[in-house]
Amino acid sequence: MKALCWHGKNDIRYDTVPDPRIEDSRDAIIRMTSCAICGSDLHLFNGFVPGMISGDIMGHEFMGEVVEVGSANKKLKVGDRVVVPFTIICGDCEQCRRGNFSVCERTNRNKKIGDIAFGHTTAGLFGYTHLTGGYAGGQAEYVRVPYADVAPVKIPDNLSDEQVLFLGDIFPTGWQAAVQCDIQPTDTVAVWGAGPVGQFAIRSALLLGAEQIIAIDNQPDRLSMAEAGGAITINYDEASVLDRLNDLTQGKGPEKCIDAVGMEAHSLRSIDSAIDRVKQAVMVESDRPHVLREMMYVCRPAGVLSVAGVYGGLVDKIPFGALMNKGLTLRTGQTHVNRWTDDLLRRIEQGQIDPSFVITHTVDLEDGPEMYKTFGAKEDGCIKVVMKPGKNGNATQQVMQ
Repeated sequence: MKALCWHGKNDIRYDTVPDPRIEDSRDAIIRMTSCAICGSDLHLFNGFVPGMISGDIMGHEFMGEVVEVGSANKKLKVGDRVVVPFTIICGDCEQCRRGNFSVCERTNRNKKIGDIAFGHTTAGLFGYTHLTGGYAGGQAEYVRVPYADVAPVKIPDNLSDEQVLFLGDIFPTGWQAAVQCDIQPTDTVAVWGAGPVGQFAIRSALLLGAEQIIAIDNQPDRLSMAEAGGAITINYDEASVLDRLNDLTQGKGPEKCIDAVGMEAHSLRSIDSAIDRVKQAVMVESDRPHVLREMMYVCRPAGVLSVAGVYGGLVDKIPFGALMNKGLTLRTGQTHVNRWTDDLLRRIEQGQIDPSFVITHTVDLEDGPEMYKTFGAKEDGCIKVVMKPGKNGNATQQVMQ
């Protein structure tokens, strides 16, 4: 089969690889019909997350049709359409029983490495380094799904791939980011980063009843999409984020702040961001935490900071005194996808939201290597890329209006 494989920094290739096979009686094999490039895939593409091996299959946001099931899998049957959450869960461990699916205790088959890296292992993840199990990802024609009798979400035939694909990651990620804020009807919610996760955080905050939502980015296309979703926008290349937030909150700051950026934050106007880039280049610091610092400084006392952006290692010069003395609450975590999927699927079916709004480019899987570059460089108005196997996509990229 064909798949997108990692071969080093900025080197994704469309390779021929062995077909997956059933390895455990709970497995299923999925013929991929749609997959996407996620912002966190760019952290691998840019070489900022350790644990990748040349030839690893990329991708953790995908869906398709079941073509084979293991003998013990009673949930799925051949022909089912499913979205596969990026978190691999057993459904039986203590954390899964509590709904803390992203920290499942059993699915990281490289648990010892995870324990060393993080103190305790997280769940296994598709296509996301050997720190989280080294599982083959979903940017491929076929995917083996372990523990497939637990996580996959069955999709009714009346919904298109484009409407439901993002249930596997960015929609529940943006939703969890907003839920973690404990939004009240009078709240101002500020969202740093108007990429795909930020867009869903904005719309989730709106669905959860926030009075005012503010989106912070520097890309006009992303800010325009955020504005269409109900947000007031700040272009941080053109205005002071601090001054604008004070203007919009009568000098008090937003009650709730969401980091939808993560480890590759940057700003042309900030000295700390420039210093982070130097430290990262000489391997003194692994992540760039400009957004974390800014949120801690501008958030209203007794407010909440919700971190949906991915961080992989060490950050420097965090104003922890501001966090502590202002009484801020910090909530983080990879997404507990299956905690949210039933509710979010219902909202899609009821027409409360159509997640396909975020798609700007649809291409063939073989065009993926070039689209990684386009997406990473934020060129051509690229916000979200969906890929199709074979010739089910388009021979050239399609910009959706």
